[in-house]
Amino acid sequence: MNIAALFTTQHTLNKRIIHEHQLESKDLFSEQLLAFLVELGELANETRCFKYWSKKPSSEKEVILEEYVDGLHFILTMGIALDFMNFEPGRTIEQEETLTKQFTRVMERTHQLHQERSETSYIQLFQDFLMLGQMLELSEEEIERGYYEKNQVNHKRQDEGY
Repeated sequence: MNIAALFTTQHTLNKRIIHEHQLESKDLFSEQLLAFLVELGELANETRCFKYWSKKPSSEKEVILEEYVDGLHFILTMGIALDFMNFEPGRTIEQEETLTKQFTRVMERTHQLHQERSETSYIQLFQDFLMLGQMLELSEEEIERGYYEKNQVNHKRQDEGY
């Protein structure tokens, strides 16, 4: 996955949004972090991994992918806000044994980043989010394709005054 290209593409969208909504003087990190957590919750809801009381299966893979790339938009945005864009996340071999625990781990890493705002915390969060994608059986190619498709949708939304 070309992380540098994803950051560049996200930076372009972020600059547009900040300019068009006149947010140049605002620190939006808390909003971005909450947006990421909301997207993560929406993704968990679509997987239904925690719904032990329900027999209904998870959503289709394309729905899961769309929710995952929504989260990717915000995790990239947080990296841009903190100026942590020049790294290549290593392969994480450590993962939780269930999706539910991996979601919880990503949420914990998000809260850790909120407290520390350190590059180490950000990279750990990013790696755990990528591991979540692997556990969801999303390939890097699918993630990149989904990201760029959703990025176009996000630009169109801005064109339409979203």
